[in-house]
Amino acid sequence: MAKYVKVKKEVTGTQNMDVANTVKQILTEIEETGEQAVRNYSVKFDKWNPDSFRVSEDEILKATKSLPETFIQDTLYCQEQVRTFAKAQLESLSEFEMEIQPGIKLGQKLIPISNVGTYVPGGRFPIIASAQMSVIPAKVAGVERVIVCTPSQNGQGIHPGVLFAIHAAGANEIYSIGGVQAIGAMAYGTENIEPVDFLVGPGNAFVAEAKRQVFGKVGIDQIAGPSEILVIADDTADPSIVAADLWGQSEHDPKAAAILIGNSEEFVKKVLVEMEKQLPLLETANVAKTAWENNGEIVIVKDKEEAVKVADQYAIEHLEVHAEDLEYYFKNLKNYGSLFLGEETTVAYGDKGIGTNHILPTEGAARYTGGLWVGKFIKTVTYQQCTKKASRSLAPVIARQCNYEGMVAHGVTADIRINKYCNL
Repeated sequence: MAKYVKVKKEVTGTQNMDVANTVKQILTEIEETGEQAVRNYSVKFDKWNPDSFRVSEDEILKATKSLPETFIQDTLYCQEQVRTFAKAQLESLSEFEMEIQPGIKLGQKLIPISNVGTYVPGGRFPIIASAQMSVIPAKVAGVERVIVCTPSQNGQGIHPGVLFAIHAAGANEIYSIGGVQAIGAMAYGTENIEPVDFLVGPGNAFVAEAKRQVFGKVGIDQIAGPSEILVIADDTADPSIVAADLWGQSEHDPKAAAILIGNSEEFVKKVLVEMEKQLPLLETANVAKTAWENNGEIVIVKDKEEAVKVADQYAIEHLEVHAEDLEYYFKNLKNYGSLFLGEETTVAYGDKGIGTNHILPTEGAARYTGGLWVGKFIKTVTYQQCTKKASRSLAPVIARQCNYEGMVAHGVTADIRINKYCNL
């Protein structure tokens, strides 16, 4: 039986209520007063009050000129990786049409969403990669209008690297708005921003709650929580690499979760020793340490079957496997946002630009959904068409079904066709 030797600290729900109430107030004001509310909250939270929130071509050019050539080329490389994978995903989708019975034609059609809003977070780090992860799949899917909101950095406007990445990814409009006010502006629209139909992108607890509250008015990709990693490691794994990967995700946020599943106490002890060695070398040590102390977990299992069972219960965002028999884990693991097989493949590759998407399900949502991909931006719709003869044949069955349910007006729509096409 699995042995839990370290578990995360319990938290209360009081803070979540405070977040929900604050978000509701902000969204209500934005819906009622538009850009004035957006501007008020931009000043309050971001100390940012530009003449126009929409970024101009001149501002994009200025930001690009300020960047090192190596950064530009590295960003374009990562974006091409993401674009190539997104195109392959698109090719995996297909339309079809079939004659299910003589005269009854059914089909499936793929239609891109028309207007998409994406949120690129700011916060402690300029998250360059989030630009390509949200914008590129939408454009590859064929979305006509993709707008981006991202916060001003320290009241100085959008970080130049983030702005370059958003523009290079193909965004049609870019706005220097952050937080709840950005979600509200995209969902409800303002005097200067046309509303969108679908919202994607990660963010802090306030952004996540805002997406939850506007859902229905617009569609959303998912409710993203703090970053998560789970590492399955057996005695063949390198403790120093496992330790580094646990710290790698812990630095995201004090609420980030890092979990280790090991097959022996001896190996777990080696990993903990390595974590102690590495922590003082990290510039982000304070955040990473807090995250590990509060949210880190360690589980010792007896074999790979139990490792799979425990991992599937977590349904984690990022799942690494540092163990023998990778094929077994690949075939049997079911619940994860993205899987990283072998010590050669770190989560950071997926986070920044190997080509897969880093906007992934958290907090157990991998039990029922995957991450952001081209298909999220495409509506899979159906259609049907009958000949008169086929309609006459089908109508009696459908009429009887309607009448069994007591939906007589539905039944009439079938009966009227029986009478109209009775001579066929």
